[in-house]
Amino acid sequence: MGVRYSDLAGKVVVITGGSRGIGAETARSFARQGASVAVLGRDAAALDAVAGELRADGAKALGTVADCTDAAALARAAALIGEELGPVDVLAAFAGGDGYPVPTVRETEEHWRSVLDANLTATFLTVGAFLPGLVERGTGSVITMASTAGRLPSGSSAAYAAAKAGVLMYSRHLALELAGQGVRVNAIAPGAVRTERTAAVMPAAVQASVAAAHPLGRLGEPADIAAATLFLASVESSWITGQTLDVSGGRVIV
Repeated sequence: MGVRYSDLAGKVVVITGGSRGIGAETARSFARQGASVAVLGRDAAALDAVAGELRADGAKALGTVADCTDAAALARAAALIGEELGPVDVLAAFAGGDGYPVPTVRETEEHWRSVLDANLTATFLTVGAFLPGLVERGTGSVITMASTAGRLPSGSSAAYAAAKAGVLMYSRHLALELAGQGVRVNAIAPGAVRTERTAAVMPAAVQASVAAAHPLGRLGEPADIAAATLFLASVESSWITGQTLDVSGGRVIV
């Protein structure tokens, strides 16, 4: 099981982008800690599969369809989660993606807007749907999903880099706003992580090359990000807010 965070037992956790990859593994990790977990995303079948897996293991879990770029859909999801699981204690705003390389000279307005919406706007809208409840209760932890692409120039598109850099500053700004209201906000910035999607599109030779670019010599695994998320959600990080945790195998060393 790894580290046990007893304070997470009984907490209500919401994870966007929870249908697969990092989000799904994070959901499993919270469920193993005794938390009630709601996974949000656009793929109903995949969400049902994750939630069903968690329930089969004895957890209280809910799969909820919501497009995180749609404020009305997020509001409906927040209301449903409140009814089914209770007040939210932890929000992991992990929905996003499309970090694949696009030379800026060939970047289009449509793709630029799409990437910023899927990553930065989605984070803003997701937090907006759940933040009033956290502030009202005067407690809680928000964890946002950034990337090494938002920390230093990389092979991703400029749109993705700008979006993730925006997530980092948004998180820091929000943390300062909420510091006196009992709500902590931190960001995780992963390096390259071997999810189902990256394994499918990245040949073995490319995976080896990308792994070699990380000082620790390997790709990340979803469990690496999940472990960091548990820490940031727990009382063990109660004096940490407004920070970016680089979970990147040393790819970002400052």
